[in-house]
Amino acid sequence: MATNLFDLTGKIALVTGASRGIGEEIAKLLARQGAHVIVSSRKLEDCQAVAGEIVEAGGNAEALACHVGKMEDIAATFEHIRGKHGRLDILVNNAAANPYFGHILDTDIMAFNKTVDVNVRGYFFMSVEAGKMMKAQGGGAIVNTASVNALQPGDKQGIYSITKAAVVNMTKAFAKECGPFGIRVNALLPGFTKTKFAAALFDSKELYERLMAEIPLRRHAEPREMAGTVLYLVSDASSYTNGECIVVDGGLTI
Repeated sequence: MATNLFDLTGKIALVTGASRGIGEEIAKLLARQGAHVIVSSRKLEDCQAVAGEIVEAGGNAEALACHVGKMEDIAATFEHIRGKHGRLDILVNNAAANPYFGHILDTDIMAFNKTVDVNVRGYFFMSVEAGKMMKAQGGGAIVNTASVNALQPGDKQGIYSITKAAVVNMTKAFAKECGPFGIRVNALLPGFTKTKFAAALFDSKELYERLMAEIPLRRHAEPREMAGTVLYLVSDASSYTNGECIVVDGGLTI
């Protein structure tokens, strides 16, 4: 007999950074499982393209532009959700910034601020706003996309790695304080995944080959290989999973 543990029918899900890469695959998978997905990223036209593909495939989706590094965009996003849907069952904080690839001593204030504003402040206040809605409705699920860099800082990815470590602790802090409201908060820690976001790692043949030698599966991941873990974390299959940070890296951090 088939299981309905992963059925998301009737759920309203907001996925940030959903116009491409891992976020796009998460949005499409949640929609296939029955959720109405709000596809969000900075550029509306990119969101509309993904939402259109979901609808064309028989799913339910809408596009909503939101730059999570801007507090006014976060406020507008949740005002829209409250007005149109009156609830939010799932938040996937997936949007991220990594504008600087280089030695940590050469990090400038612009790169520092942009990375922190999106990866830390953005995730925090998106979770605050979602958490308030979820508390009022009796529960919900939040998933934060962190990175294996939270556990082992990536070479020439200092401030990015630092913010992703903050996301791990943020996940646990929200899980601890929001659990009594029926809100589960967990994190996905992707490994080496082929996305435009990670292009700098793929552009360096030396770095790429070194990473491949360290991964037991001897290959990089595709974005779709991250989506299944998020589906688990937002579905009834993980109803007693809270505050966990699940590493999906092919064995890199063993």
